Order: sequence, then structure tokens, then C-alpha cells
Amino acid sequence: MIWLCDLDGTLVDSAPAHDAAFRAALAEIAPDLLGSFRYDDHAGAGTDEVAAVLGLGADDAGRLIRSKRRHYRAHVDAGKVAVFPGAHRFLAVLARRGHPVYLVTSGSRGSVERVLAACSLDGCFRGVLTGDDVPVSKPDPAFYLHACERWGIGRADAAAVEDSVHGVASAVGAGLVTYQVHAAEAAPGAVSVGGLDDLAALADMAARR
Repeated sequence: MIWLCDLDGTLVDSAPAHDAAFRAALAEIAPDLLGSFRYDDHAGAGTDEVAAVLGLGADDAGRLIRSKRRHYRAHVDAGKVAVFPGAHRFLAVLARRGHPVYLVTSGSRGSVERVLAACSLDGCFRGVLTGDDVPVSKPDPAFYLHACERWGIGRADAAAVEDSVHGVASAVGAGLVTYQVHAAEAAPGAVSVGGLDDLAALADMAARR
């Protein structure tokens, strides 16, 4: 089995840092939107997609993307993004069983590389696909389809690991078996497995059969 893993909210607990970065950026560029902004509504989507949903014009969208990225990277550098319990165990189980693992994330490459280094996750993946590499964003299924095409992965041979509704929609729409972690209620089409320790146990058990 080939595994395609999301990063934010799946392997690392970055939601508080993303929320704070978005709020700081909105305070600079579109303060009137702060009162109605809820990061949970946008988790898993790229910042360009969030800007479009918020109705920002091209100039303000560009400013939001740059500002949010700057604030988020500052949070990462300050150690405010932590790896989720079970993440290293899950990846270790897959490595021990010889299952290839790829990272498929809407984050920008610079931010992703910072997070991987800060959380000791760099070197865990055979390939990394970021929002900088794809002209669409989750929840568009083309995001995962692009990953499969890029690495020559047959969808019947792959499983995705996601946390957000946007991420699940992208993976399920691409025809992938999709496991959802850290969700109180499973999104349509996903298999809910609780946390990464649960998923590690599931992967280890499947490999023993």
C-alpha cells in the first residue's frame, strides 16, 4: 500500500498557528472580516482559496497570502507548531513494513519545509507535493490526482490520510481510500480512525495478515 499523507491538522497540530496568522493578516488587510472569520471553515484549503471565499480582490488576496505566510512562518520558527502524538510511530510502522509514504499538502513549500524540520519529519517522505506545485487547492480532487500522476501511483494501490473536510473531499473525489484522523465526526466518504496511534495500529495489523 502507498500512503499519501496531509500535513497540517493531520501530522502536526498547526491549526492554532494558522488561525493566529490569518487573524493577524486580516487585521492588516481586511479588518472588517475578522468578526466573521472562523479558521475551522477553511482548514485544509490553500490561502489563495480562502482569499477567494472571503471575496477579496486580486491585490488584497496577494497581500493576504504574503502576510499570512510571514506570520505563520514566525509561529513555526517560535516552536508553536507541534507534531501530533503518534505521528512518528505511524510513519515508523509504514517504513518498517516497506510502505512508501508521500506528503500531499496545500501549504507553501517554504512553510512546509520549515514545519518538517521543526517537527523532525524531514526525510520521512519519498516525495513532497505542496500548494506551490499544483494550480488548484483542496477540496478540488485534482490536487490528489496530480499527486498520483506525478509519482505514477495507481489509485487502487493508495490510501490517503486527512483530517479536514476539505482534504477528505479532495482525496475521496480522486477515488482514494481515505482515513480521517482527529475528527469528531467522519466526513462523507472517509473512514474515521481516531488518532495517529490508532492508524499506526491498524496499518501494523493489516501488514501482519
